[in-house]
Amino acid sequence: MADIELLTRPVSAADIRTLAALLVDTVRSGAAVSFLATLTPEQAERWWRETIDRAHDRARFLVVRERGTIVGTVQLHPSWAPNQPHQAGIAKLLVHRDHRRTGLATRLMDAAEQEARAAGFTLLVLDAKRGAPAELLYRRLGWTHAGTIPRFALDPDERAMHDAVIFFKEL
Repeated sequence: MADIELLTRPVSAADIRTLAALLVDTVRSGAAVSFLATLTPEQAERWWRETIDRAHDRARFLVVRERGTIVGTVQLHPSWAPNQPHQAGIAKLLVHRDHRRTGLATRLMDAAEQEARAAGFTLLVLDAKRGAPAELLYRRLGWTHAGTIPRFALDPDERAMHDAVIFFKEL
């Protein structure tokens, strides 16, 4: 099984393209990760470039490659708030649909927690679509459910709204 690696900035154009393809695949498979099914590869590339370029110096982007192609990723972003230097958010846990149910998401989350500890973070937060596989994963990994926000966002297909579940984990 491939190792998890930390992307170093600046990120290559090839990595941006494979991250964009991963994001498009994730959204088109129905995952609620902030985008609609109309997301194009060009829009996804732009989003990745902007996200990585604007990220805080302490942000971390973890990836897993198979034969040179990124097939999984997760992000760790420090809180913007000056009174929360101990807190970071987990974002965009993405696993290509061909690599799901292989333990890759668990490995990525474990690696993100290790990176957070190494960076001195003691509190992590995240959100997920209620009832989605990600919610079950976070519960299994020991995250604490803090609440549910009704009708939080549109599903990727734009047909229905879904609730968000908010989780935290103390390290």
